[in-house]
Amino acid sequence: MLLLLLALTSALTGAASEPYSALTDLQKASIETTKDITAKVSDTGDEAKILVLGDSISAGYGMNIDDGWVNLMNQTLAQRESRWQLINASVSGETTTGGLRRLPELLQQHQPDIVVLELGGNDGLRGYPTTKIRSNLLAMTDLVRGADAKPIIITMRIPANYGIRYTRAFEQVFGDVATQSKGALVPFLFEAFALDPELMQDDGIHPTAKAQPLLVDGFLPYLEPLM
Repeated sequence: MLLLLLALTSALTGAASEPYSALTDLQKASIETTKDITAKVSDTGDEAKILVLGDSISAGYGMNIDDGWVNLMNQTLAQRESRWQLINASVSGETTTGGLRRLPELLQQHQPDIVVLELGGNDGLRGYPTTKIRSNLLAMTDLVRGADAKPIIITMRIPANYGIRYTRAFEQVFGDVATQSKGALVPFLFEAFALDPELMQDDGIHPTAKAQPLLVDGFLPYLEPLM
């Protein structure tokens, strides 16, 4: 486990917990992009929906789903008396191909205002071509915009033992998709706790229940401009 954690940490070069002034230009642009989303949602007081389409990270792998970050985010929004609500459509083991296949029905069923795409990690761990991952994510952002919703892309990373060429190309996919789709980009959120054994499960990949509030804290600044 320690070796895997060290391998994962060596791949971490971003800083999700850094102040705004230390973020990259792309990350700053993504925060500004989320501010534009509010122009789409009418101020009628009706409930606004955020669809989360993710894999085991958002599906609460290894824990009670109620302890996962999506449910905790809903609790946070409820405490703030926000009209926004997250709908969790995440499935453990999901790939971008599976997400693309499921997305049209989910859009029709829930009619969300925003769609969070937390996918790609399983593609990378299986060594899928980055061109295919990019193509699938772009197809999903096209569907999201076609449904009059806004996409938010969460950056994923994989352990450094996959090779520097592949790991760099893999991470670049998410920034490319955000740029091309004019969607909001959320940086890799595991930076603050990847080496803490209490915050990572034994597989060295999935965060524990104790880490879920940190994911909420990391993601919330990219949702706050919407509220």
